[in-house]
Amino acid sequence: MKCLIMVKATKDSEAGTMPSEEMFREMGKFNEELVNAGIMLAGDGLQPSSKGVRVRFSGNERSVIEGPFSATSELLAGFWIWQVKSLDEAIEWVKHCPNPMLCESDIEIRQIQEADDLGETYTSELRQQDERLRKQIEDKH
Repeated sequence: MKCLIMVKATKDSEAGTMPSEEMFREMGKFNEELVNAGIMLAGDGLQPSSKGVRVRFSGNERSVIEGPFSATSELLAGFWIWQVKSLDEAIEWVKHCPNPMLCESDIEIRQIQEADDLGETYTSELRQQDERLRKQIEDKH
């Protein structure tokens, strides 16, 4: 199963406070363990929400909302995408992760929906289109 591992933002990350060199080293070591175990598919930190925007959908209308955004606890500071055997395995890896923040922090784990999770409205034609697009993405990178 694929999981999105979300590092929740804190006041420090939203202020743009950079981790210490030691924290970067610890996280680099953890990322190496993930890669060597064949789990990590992707991962990066995110800029503070002050450098982001949201696009709000209301029927056919679209409006752009510039950051920063309130409710820091609902924002993300970084992410990984992991391929694991189970939610329990993902939990064990997260427990092994160094604290990614200077203060108390949270990491959320969410399973990524795959084709078999999408039900009968996700037809074979839509599956083929999805597979074709994934192949194109892979070929371009």
